[in-house]
Amino acid sequence: MIRNGHGEVGAAGRRVPAGQRAVRVWCDGCYDMVHYGHSNQLRQARAMGDYLIVGVHTDEEIAKHKGPPVFTQEERYKMVQAIKWVDEVVPAAPYVTTLETLDKFNCDFCVHGNDITLTVDGRDTYEEVKQAGRYRECKRTQGVSTTDLVGRMLLVTKAHHSSQEMSSEYREYADSFGKCPGGQSPWTGVSQFLQTSQKIIQFASGKEPQPGETVIYVAGAFDLFHIGHVDFLEEVHKLAKRPYIIAGLHFDQEVNRYKGKNYPIMNLHERTLSVLACRYVSEVVIGAPYSVTAELLSHFKVDLVCHGKTEIVPDRDGSDPYQEPKRRGIFRQIDSGSDLTTDLIVQRIIKNRLEYEARNQKKEAKELAFLEARRQQEAQPAGETD
Repeated sequence: MIRNGHGEVGAAGRRVPAGQRAVRVWCDGCYDMVHYGHSNQLRQARAMGDYLIVGVHTDEEIAKHKGPPVFTQEERYKMVQAIKWVDEVVPAAPYVTTLETLDKFNCDFCVHGNDITLTVDGRDTYEEVKQAGRYRECKRTQGVSTTDLVGRMLLVTKAHHSSQEMSSEYREYADSFGKCPGGQSPWTGVSQFLQTSQKIIQFASGKEPQPGETVIYVAGAFDLFHIGHVDFLEEVHKLAKRPYIIAGLHFDQEVNRYKGKNYPIMNLHERTLSVLACRYVSEVVIGAPYSVTAELLSHFKVDLVCHGKTEIVPDRDGSDPYQEPKRRGIFRQIDSGSDLTTDLIVQRIIKNRLEYEARNQKKEAKELAFLEARRQQEAQPAGETD
């Protein structure tokens, strides 16, 4: 069990004393297939100031500089807005970050991870703000990237669940997909997710339900936490004046039982952080039982249990996992209006497999060229020019 915030905007920021100007921070990016690595970057950025503005690039700009995005710009705008540390989203942000953009939104500086972001012609997109001293850097989250997640979806394997299940195909992928000759990804640095209790504490804010709040329980895989999940949780959040939403996340083995194939794409720890970052979620239960039992309802003092319009798969014994809340009259199915599922996301990836593989190869080539140029520049004797 992990307690989270109530979805309040700017939960991680400090209070600004009366008469003191708030520090405004700018972040920007594609935020395609938003994962806990993106959320962690925004969490760190928000902690550097008092108000966080996030610029999100258009589909056209991403396609020009990187290749086709997985999600549409409207989907990406909404996903970023659902992250609890974000105060404001700026649609159609320019791909190259300039002083003009920072000044337009009254931002003191911009924050980016310690990786490389390049234009189509191989230039550093943060060059101008770096030279002006209005650039801050945060730590890149180890072990996750959009490239890695795409790779998992392109492989029919469960090797990302357990190292003991690693097939020769996955081992080959892990050694080559999206990596530089040095054996490490040039943008993540590692190829393995490292979970710590400290990371969970950073994502969770530990608030218990307060008198007058309605405790609502939802459960599922929440795999590749996406806009379909956000739409569902947003609708659930609207059911009460003061909602306290508890999300129960099933174990990887349980998810694989009812989803099959190579699901879940993200393991339990990764899914936990993704859900904790959502502004609509108050608490997460790690490894929740598949059936919503009387003990669970009593322990959390649940007032309402919700499920989306997706199919409810019976438990191992053939029973309805929601029979107890239905018996108590506290079960409700919610139509979020979104038909996006993890399956559909995987289908998007597979349909455009060659395009995404080409995008990753293009990204790697540009970054290696940039690193080599920088190495040669640093190796050049002082005062010597071409």
